[in-house]
Amino acid sequence: MVEKEHKLIILAVRIVTHNVRRFILEKPKEYVFIPGQATEVSINKPGFNDKKHPFTITSVKRDKILEFTIKIYPVEKHQDHEGVTEELSKLKAGDELIVREAWGTIHYEQPGVFIAGGAGITPFIAIFRDLANNKKLTGNKLIYTNKTRRDIILEQELRAYFKEDDLILTLTQELVEGYETRRVDEQFLREKIFNLNQNFYVCGKRTMVNEVREYLANMGVVKEKIIYEK
Repeated sequence: MVEKEHKLIILAVRIVTHNVRRFILEKPKEYVFIPGQATEVSINKPGFNDKKHPFTITSVKRDKILEFTIKIYPVEKHQDHEGVTEELSKLKAGDELIVREAWGTIHYEQPGVFIAGGAGITPFIAIFRDLANNKKLTGNKLIYTNKTRRDIILEQELRAYFKEDDLILTLTQELVEGYETRRVDEQFLREKIFNLNQNFYVCGKRTMVNEVREYLANMGVVKEKIIYEK
């Protein structure tokens, strides 16, 4: 079966942080996804239209547009990347992206603790927006780690969603008042989490996800309660 492709016009590009951009696209009427899911995206131009790269959808189902919040990785500094995000940073309204069907195993089941590293927050953005729209965000907690404050994606939006005790922002390479300054290791999680019989949603670099899964398992969390991209 041939995968369906949608050639979509970029309506707007917005700056989110120094290295993160928001891409707002037209949305096909029949396009279906669950908050937290991703899709494979290509740039509709020679040399890039066959390069598929997974990106999380950060809009919600009721929106009339599709939105992607994407971290840009310049090839000069990140030679393990193919240059797709660097090329994305050059796009503007009127350019086209090729978007395919949604997939992914990160989706909301019940209240719990969300643990994100860097751009790993993106699957959770649509989930938080959807829960906030339906007034169901209460009972959830977010632990979000970045190198510096300028790396935090949508900080003000996150602060609007969560009560102070339910939002933990930690910086690993910068000392700023009001922010934790530690890595998210097992000791850190033991100090911040008191209920192990809830869901744990984890997203970030693969090494970070694997480490957090191991920490949670050591703490006694059953594997069925740990939700991550498999």
